[in-house]
Amino acid sequence: MQQVKAKKYLGQHFLTDLSVASRIAGTMDNYKGVPLLEIGPGMGVLTQFLLKNGHDLKVVELDDESVVYLKDRFDELDGRIIAADFLKLDLKSVYGDGMFNVIGNYPYNISSQIFFKILEYKDQVQCCSGMLQREVAQRIAAPPGSKTYGILSVLLQAWYDIEYLFTVDENVFDPPPKVKSGVIRLVRNNVTELGCDEAMFKTVVKTAFGQRRKTLRNSLKGMLPADVGDSASLLSLRPEQLSVAQFVKLTNLVTAR
Repeated sequence: MQQVKAKKYLGQHFLTDLSVASRIAGTMDNYKGVPLLEIGPGMGVLTQFLLKNGHDLKVVELDDESVVYLKDRFDELDGRIIAADFLKLDLKSVYGDGMFNVIGNYPYNISSQIFFKILEYKDQVQCCSGMLQREVAQRIAAPPGSKTYGILSVLLQAWYDIEYLFTVDENVFDPPPKVKSGVIRLVRNNVTELGCDEAMFKTVVKTAFGQRRKTLRNSLKGMLPADVGDSASLLSLRPEQLSVAQFVKLTNLVTAR
């Protein structure tokens, strides 16, 4: 069976180490009762272990060459390969309003966009795991006070408990990327409502980190009420110092105008 040629414009770096693939697949071992969607399976190095582990699996793949390869290699995927761009895919057309989980060796060039999309389906995605560029993985899992803590950290940590699991070296890919990779797992927490306007919460977080070197009083100038009362101490901080709960408090301060 002819191998698929990695395409740079798709950000493809095929994992070649089967032990690493097995470890990534194992991050979903506790969720076998929930349908699973793999993003960007490529030549199926992760897919083979997910099928072996008994998951109710579907895969979404944009690359036509990879789709042909997967159809030839995996009879078990008959009718379960979605030839589409994940970022444009209406997941309700696949799963309706039902629960599903997500896994993948995510293309570096769209990994942040993938996780922003996961947020749109947060009430359906119980667990999301996989491999992406190490710096992005670390940013997602970073705690408040970290230099890498940012927009994606806050928005995801509002709804998910996040673990950085392990690092993967460059030499286990073909072609090797120029950076290391990291494997993370997100598990849905018990939050059903933030306690503030969700749209404004996103706006406040993005605005604050848009000028992350400034204090919140300066970066949110124009959004704040004239009388900030006892919130003055909060506004003297920079965005990376705030927890999710403090961003909720800040959002309620803004909407109280």
